[in-house]
Amino acid sequence: MFRGKTFSLVLPAFNEESNIKKNILSFQQTEIFDEIIVVDNNSTDNTASEIKETNAYYVKETIQGYGAALRKGMGIAKSNYIVICEPDSTFKANDIYKFLSYLEEFECIFGTRTTKSLINDNAKMQFYLRIGNILVAKILEYLFFGPTLSDVGCTFKLISKKSYDSIKNNLKVIGSEFQPELMINLILKKKKILEIPVNYLEREGKSKITYNFISSFKLALKMLFLIFYLRIKSLF
Repeated sequence: MFRGKTFSLVLPAFNEESNIKKNILSFQQTEIFDEIIVVDNNSTDNTASEIKETNAYYVKETIQGYGAALRKGMGIAKSNYIVICEPDSTFKANDIYKFLSYLEEFECIFGTRTTKSLINDNAKMQFYLRIGNILVAKILEYLFFGPTLSDVGCTFKLISKKSYDSIKNNLKVIGSEFQPELMINLILKKKKILEIPVNYLEREGKSKITYNFISSFKLALKMLFLIFYLRIKSLF
């Protein structure tokens, strides 16, 4: 709890046995979260048992997909605010305090991983990933007259429960392009949104989404298709 408000953390997990427990504990140590919900998205390793060794609330989502896992967790969150993140050690749990400093002014706060000075030397943010995230974010920003955006794929976000409840029935994406759908729907609802820079660190384990240039390019195309589709849809 912070300033009388409650906070839920939602972490999607797929084969994260080597680092899931450590990441759960790092967020617990901030003493901000009233509940931590970890959504096991059909892991085939020991992710489930690692989660159950913590105080986190274990949830299983059988529909395969990053978007499906996040929607499952966000849908059952009970707090005033929902925080989403990745349990792969790429983010610093203590960066949550940056988000909290803007709570009085904004309903939704998005992290960005594209600030050069906050990107760890070993982080998976090659030139093409950084520029790609910025370009797609700018397209989204200008097409939807949104706030200043520089990262279309950052998973570290804080969203008021009221804001999420106002858009949850419009969310359809179950795959990796979920983030722009979430962002666009919040913009269309005219929520007060701010993007802030967060630390981006070396990932533990192998990336399952942007593991090389081709996979990253395919995801960018999916995001662009979704962005243009939702823009056209919003006009009618």
